[in-house]
Amino acid sequence: MPHTAATPPSVSADAPPAPPGPSLPETQKRILVILLASQILSGVGLAAGVTVAALLAQDMLHSTTLAGLPSALLTAGSALAAVTIGRVSQTRGRRPGLAAGYLAGAIGGAGVVVAAALDNPALLFISLFLYGAGTAANLQARYAGADLAAPRHRARALSTVLVATTLGGVVGPNLTAPAGHLATALALPPLSGLFLVSSAAFAMAALTLLIWLRPDPLLLARTLPSEPEGPERTGTGPAPHVQQPATHRRPGLPLGVLVMVLSQLVMVAIMTMTPVHMHDHGHGTAASGLVIALHVGAMYLPSPLTGALTDRYGPSVTAAASGLTLLAAGILAAAAPADSVLLLTVALILLGIGWNFGLVSGTTIITNAVPLATRAKTQGMVDVAIAIAGATGGMTSGIVVAAASYPFLALTGAAFALALLPAVIVAQKTPLRTPSSER
Repeated sequence: MPHTAATPPSVSADAPPAPPGPSLPETQKRILVILLASQILSGVGLAAGVTVAALLAQDMLHSTTLAGLPSALLTAGSALAAVTIGRVSQTRGRRPGLAAGYLAGAIGGAGVVVAAALDNPALLFISLFLYGAGTAANLQARYAGADLAAPRHRARALSTVLVATTLGGVVGPNLTAPAGHLATALALPPLSGLFLVSSAAFAMAALTLLIWLRPDPLLLARTLPSEPEGPERTGTGPAPHVQQPATHRRPGLPLGVLVMVLSQLVMVAIMTMTPVHMHDHGHGTAASGLVIALHVGAMYLPSPLTGALTDRYGPSVTAAASGLTLLAAGILAAAAPADSVLLLTVALILLGIGWNFGLVSGTTIITNAVPLATRAKTQGMVDVAIAIAGATGGMTSGIVVAAASYPFLALTGAAFALALLPAVIVAQKTPLRTPSSER
């Protein structure tokens, strides 16, 4: 029978003592480093679908009406992958779940390149659906960063993982032109070049996790003592009103889901059609690539600050900030002249920041509301809702622009963002029901 930590094996008097294992903070730091490396790589892959997928479909179909379909397929694939990754992580750990998602994304990226070479829209759409698995893995990696984090530092831990995506996300869109030259040299369509690079990046992210993400953070977290119940009222802890983890599901879960769903819906809808809007008004792929690069940077770069603010003031305050920032982004995008790259850039930066506020606050609310025993499975299902919202935003965005206009789409997004504010106010006024076992 294997020995446990409480009953160590007998050793001879002359045997040297076993070296102590790394402490929990050291283990958490190492896990964060590995997650950071994989996020940088996967960030490159994340950017490809954002930057050129709509343009690639537009070239193949010779129509703007279905230009939002690639984004819808990416997020629909992300939805299916989120369920799979969540269930695999629940039973096998974060390492195999995330790595499988990245490998699927790499295969999907290779399929996009083949579809572009063959001018085959059906293969393109199937490959984009599969490519969405890489996006799901990139997003779910934030949960792995929070598995071993102390409750009062949870938002900052998941934000650290998110911010690593910034480097790959900013570099990725700006590789559009060089990757296009590479594709041309390989006798491939120029727009497929970024998917060629992204496929390799997803594969490298998967290998990074498979080789070095040990011990698995979720499996290790289950072997540790139970998390402290209720707010920690030390000088370094969170504000007393900040919701803390529990052994029972808390009523904050619906608010967390709503915040992330609406943030994703608004962000994807406006972001998807911005490159198409710019292209239709004479701007080249370099200009749209720069705008999307700054947008993706704004989605992830503020994460450490957002995490610190969330830990300090509570996720509800950050959720309200998300609604206000997305509202401003939608209004500015609608008002910006079509020839003004500067104003469109500012609007897309605000759009990214608003999404970041929503993701960090919503993730913190959900992680605090769900017990560790079922956390990975629930997190996967929540990301399904996020992906469905993104698919809806991506699919309808092209239809709305074709039927009305890009400014109308942006104003519609602003109206949805405004709906976050009453939801946060109602949630703040709802008393938190604490089970007797948690008192």
